[in-house]
Amino acid sequence: SMAYRLYKLVQYVRGWMGYFGISEYYRPIPGLDQWLRRRIRMCYWKRWRKTRTKVRNLLSLGTSKRHAIFTALSSKSYWHLSKTLATQTGMTNAWLKSQGLINIRMLWMKAHGYA
Repeated sequence: SMAYRLYKLVQYVRGWMGYFGISEYYRPIPGLDQWLRRRIRMCYWKRWRKTRTKVRNLLSLGTSKRHAIFTALSSKSYWHLSKTLATQTGMTNAWLKSQGLINIRMLWMKAHGYA
């Protein structure tokens, strides 16, 4: 389930940040954070499977009807569709946080005393 997947991911990221978080090098942190959010969006998109389910879930998350339908009907790859306007406006960063996703950037900032 996605809840278990996010739980294990949070455990892994916390451990990873405990080890690598002491590094002063900030440059790759935002990129890792963006990649992780996109990967989770892709997992949700893959999990929804059917077009009708994708449209229904995107509409319930607040995406416009037109964008939801066009994105759900697209035959492009899951990775490509995880960065479309429909998935980004539906599965926002705040929504992903409410689902249990952790923010790597905030962990790094907390480890260095900025937050």
